[in-house]
Amino acid sequence: MALSLGWGHSGAPLSVTVRVDLHSEQRETKGLPKTKASGCIFKMQKENDENKEGPCSLGCIVISFCQRCNNVHCFMIFYCILLVSQGIIFGLVNLSIDHFEKDYNQKTSETLALSLTYDVSSCLLAVFISYYGGRGNIPKWIAISSILIGMGAILFSYPYFTVRNYQLKREIEDICQASKFTNICQEGPPLFHSKYTTFFIFGLIVQGIAGLPLYILGKIYIDDNTDKYSSGIYLGFGEASTMTGFALGTALGALQIQITVNRTLKNVSIRSRNMLWMWNWWIAFFLAAFIAWSTLIPLSCFPQNMSGSTKKKAEKRKHPDWNYSNVEHQDYGTNIKDLIASILLMIKQPVFMCLALSRAAEYLLVIGVAEFLPKYIENQYELSHKVASILAGVVLLPGGSIGQILGGVIISKLKLTCKAIMRFVIVTSIVTLILLVFIIFIRCEPVHFAGITENYEGTGQLGNLTAPCNAQCECSTSYYSPICGRDDIEYFSPCFAGCKISKAFELQKFYYNCSCVTKGLLSQDEEGDFSDAELRKCDSNCYKLPLFIAFIFATIVFASFSSMPIIVAILRIAAEKQRPLALGIAFMIMRIFGTIPGPLLIKKAGEMSCAFYGTGICERPRICHLYNKTKMVNLLVGICK
Repeated sequence: MALSLGWGHSGAPLSVTVRVDLHSEQRETKGLPKTKASGCIFKMQKENDENKEGPCSLGCIVISFCQRCNNVHCFMIFYCILLVSQGIIFGLVNLSIDHFEKDYNQKTSETLALSLTYDVSSCLLAVFISYYGGRGNIPKWIAISSILIGMGAILFSYPYFTVRNYQLKREIEDICQASKFTNICQEGPPLFHSKYTTFFIFGLIVQGIAGLPLYILGKIYIDDNTDKYSSGIYLGFGEASTMTGFALGTALGALQIQITVNRTLKNVSIRSRNMLWMWNWWIAFFLAAFIAWSTLIPLSCFPQNMSGSTKKKAEKRKHPDWNYSNVEHQDYGTNIKDLIASILLMIKQPVFMCLALSRAAEYLLVIGVAEFLPKYIENQYELSHKVASILAGVVLLPGGSIGQILGGVIISKLKLTCKAIMRFVIVTSIVTLILLVFIIFIRCEPVHFAGITENYEGTGQLGNLTAPCNAQCECSTSYYSPICGRDDIEYFSPCFAGCKISKAFELQKFYYNCSCVTKGLLSQDEEGDFSDAELRKCDSNCYKLPLFIAFIFATIVFASFSSMPIIVAILRIAAEKQRPLALGIAFMIMRIFGTIPGPLLIKKAGEMSCAFYGTGICERPRICHLYNKTKMVNLLVGICK
């Protein structure tokens, strides 16, 4: 029964149809009956798919001009917007956790728990949501994801939104004979620490659940509504959207980190700036929630099967890439026994397991590069943390996005079969390993560092920052502020260089009367005085950074080439009814062997390559300030291989 009502622009009638299908329940089937006549089964499957095809509607309301959007291109627009919103949240959370750990003395165990909560929560539910969600209306599941993503963003913003006015004080003087660390521990607002940890854990759990329909069921829906050799392109753009959102989130988060410590003799009050920081954080999370919720209604309007999807599915059934006739017609129910039987059926396929483990290895490489690369560039090429982070972002995010899109485009344009896709993955993996080996030879010699590679002109000992020239200063290794002396030697801080006077100008800070700096050419500051050291790292005199960026960029691109081909291959080797579960199991394997052990390996690699630990303060563990460059490059390549 249908009813048309309403008017459009200029008095023209606007067709709004209210559909009431009285026989829909009679047409729905819980499963196809087993039969030996495959042609009959294909016919029944086609009829079942046709029954699920429908218009773009919001419940029982169908608006005629909205049917122009009832296609995969319009779906991809809203789907990618939702992926971008969650990517923004990931970028904000990543920087927020890092900033909170540094400035609020968060324990390592708490930081590790926050880093792993998303992966663990999504891993535990991946199989269940993929198995049961694949049997339902996938666009509705994705619409629920948009709700959960927005709710998770609100949970992240709540600690910042509810914080009250408070004052942070920090007294630091980094010159000799005045190195007094009075009240160095920041005084946070009451209960802010517990609020932050609790709500971020809950927010990450919600995001982990919300991501499953996006990254598993969303791929199934795209594959169902695209041609056999076109799905790779659409899936590639979807994966690239997440990385684009992560880049935007990182940019937004970088703007929020505004609290700085004034290295002067004065007691510093920064309440107003801190409150602005708190305000900006929750505004950024609210923006991400608004973007996610803006896709709720459009995604809810898409049907379970778009018009024309039946023909695409029938074409794929006629020309399968893989022989799965032994499981093609098995009809599994919805109880736990059927779920377990389906899982066993998938994991017994060696080709599927190889593809799933390959995807896990790829994500382990991505995690390794994402976590280790900024620290590696900073220490290997003597750059500031800010510059190193920017370079890492410029290399990692575009390289990964370009590789994923090109991988999907290549297999789609060349119309590669399943076996050809596997050969393509093998070739790209070999090229990636070769490029990684070349990176070992692109490294710089360590700079001269007092107490580490230099022994204070023979008066000190290697491994000990204290020497006769700074013994009276009572310096602490808990405060790392590297300076470069006029003797081209780097010092841990102005205190360890024996500097007694400092001057701060608009763009730079200089130090004078440094007892440990006795050689080198004197240089004048803006006031005409001769300085002994400058607040910066010494130049490494190494010009291999452009070559390193070129090689690591190419490595990431080739590593990302295999991302979409692996997903497409998994979709093709699995029977039609098993595809959601196949992606769910592959997703779980990716978490268990890739993204969950990734942070643990990176932490261990950092400990193994550390050359000098600073003293912990405020009950914090020791902090590594200096790294062995040779060990760093070997560990970077080793983790990625």
